[in-house]
Amino acid sequence: MDMIVTPTRKLSGEIQALSSKNYTTRYLLVSALAEGTSTILYPAHSEDGEAMRRCIRDLGAIVEEDETKIVITGFGRHPQPAKELNVGNAGAVLRFVMSVAALLPEVRFVNAYPESLGKRPHDDLIVALESMGVTIEHNNGRLPMTIKGGNPRGGKIQVSGNVSSQFLSSLLFVTPLLDEDSEIEVLHDLKSKVVIGQTLEVLQQAGIVIEASDDLMRYRIPGKQKYKAQTYTVQGDYPGSAAILAAAAVTESDVVVHRLMENSKQGERAVVDVLKAMNVPLTHENGIVRVKGNGKLTAGEFDGDEFTDGVLAMVAAAVFAEGTSRFYNVENLRYKECDRITDYLAELRKAGANVEEKRDEIIVHGRPEGVEGGVEIDAHFDHRVIMALTIVGLRSAAPIRIKDAHHVAKSYPIYFDHLKALGAQVEWTE
Repeated sequence: MDMIVTPTRKLSGEIQALSSKNYTTRYLLVSALAEGTSTILYPAHSEDGEAMRRCIRDLGAIVEEDETKIVITGFGRHPQPAKELNVGNAGAVLRFVMSVAALLPEVRFVNAYPESLGKRPHDDLIVALESMGVTIEHNNGRLPMTIKGGNPRGGKIQVSGNVSSQFLSSLLFVTPLLDEDSEIEVLHDLKSKVVIGQTLEVLQQAGIVIEASDDLMRYRIPGKQKYKAQTYTVQGDYPGSAAILAAAAVTESDVVVHRLMENSKQGERAVVDVLKAMNVPLTHENGIVRVKGNGKLTAGEFDGDEFTDGVLAMVAAAVFAEGTSRFYNVENLRYKECDRITDYLAELRKAGANVEEKRDEIIVHGRPEGVEGGVEIDAHFDHRVIMALTIVGLRSAAPIRIKDAHHVAKSYPIYFDHLKALGAQVEWTE
């Protein structure tokens, strides 16, 4: 399904922020790794969440759900044998579950999205798991892959953090269950440190003890731990809300978004500060962000590694800012569902934006008067690209058509419903 985005001058109204995808997937996993029954309140409904639920079910967890909660009876340290696991297009789910699958003698991960997740490398995690005594058959670091484990060893483990923090998170979930104590050393650099903060927060809530160095590059993990069955409450999602807030920033608006906690450990909380720095009129108090946009923004320079999943939406806002904006330290965007630098900027240019790329930077020469639009653009099956391109369509001179926009469901199935409720002219078409 494609989406036609027709220029829209004004947005107004109130919405409840989507629940956090990152926290939901982590709570699902720690609930499965607990013995006993856990409850997750206000879970995010997304394709990533579906993928994690499917995988933990296939590994033996009992998963029951209604509109407000998910109840999970976990399998603890003993997942049930599963011949095949299908993570869909969810990279984080694949990487988290790879380490759990290593507890089993043999599991095969299928390649359901060869043009997207199938192109993403997982070598850093493969190398770390192999050092723990796990054998992995893979396609040059990519899916499909077969993990032959059964009894991974703890001890001294090294993992590169250069490409993604998800490899480290994966090891942090499984090492507490091993017989030995473990020490994990992160090599090179660690991308998206704020997301590791979320992993550590969830592990602590699940009763797991981990000592982390201040710079998050070294960890001591006692073995033979058990996850506690708990009740978890999922907070509002900043990465998805970033697109709504950016849409409000580039239009004349009075938009209120609820359930965005000021003290959240989501790095994308920084998008509120980014928009403030771009002189967008907004307030943030009592978990409520209110944007009273006037369509006028000022360019700025921002460290994108602090809000990885909010960068594309902020770039879309910067397209209409006065001056030149720079988003630096963003190379890890190249290793997502698509190359979120080269692929995304190619589509922005089609719509009329003036943007340029470096290996780890996005530079935006603002066009406060708006862009031409009137084109069909390809979102590369990437939910974040879809959301960001929609923002640009709101300020185009002519409508834009976003191909395969239904892939927004990976993280935010009701994104276009929310935009419509705020007055945006968006319409599905075959």
